[in-house]
Amino acid sequence: MEEKMLKIHCSGIENGKFLPDHTGRGRDLSPELILENLSPEAVTLAVVLEDMSHPIKGFTHWVIWNLPAADRVPGAIPAGKSAPGGAAQGVAYGLHRYAGPKPPKGRTHTYRFTVYALNCALDLSPASRKKTFLRAAEGHILQRGSISGAFE
Repeated sequence: MEEKMLKIHCSGIENGKFLPDHTGRGRDLSPELILENLSPEAVTLAVVLEDMSHPIKGFTHWVIWNLPAADRVPGAIPAGKSAPGGAAQGVAYGLHRYAGPKPPKGRTHTYRFTVYALNCALDLSPASRKKTFLRAAEGHILQRGSISGAFE
């Protein structure tokens, strides 16, 4: 069965650019992500934020999993190993929290949110990073979708 593409709209990205509140130079709050076409079989959601322009390919700014399946990922998720609804925040940017875009001054980087709809909750330590999350999610991903934005 072909997976239906998960469509994502982001309150923190306008006209392809990140709004200041959601950057490392602003309030550094995770934006709300609104989902379309979410599979009714989805049990949990996961989100990865990567800097696609960083010298380290796909440098991770945020990884969170076990968010309850819903048509939106709430914004302003607080820092910490655990998050509301039983979610876990892994290690990204050396932290257990959203770390918004903050490229070197004068440089524009592109950042990509990828949302995964999973058929289960994952039993992972909050010490896990993106690579460990992706390995654990293999075979459980029902859908995925991405949205990108730039920031200077």
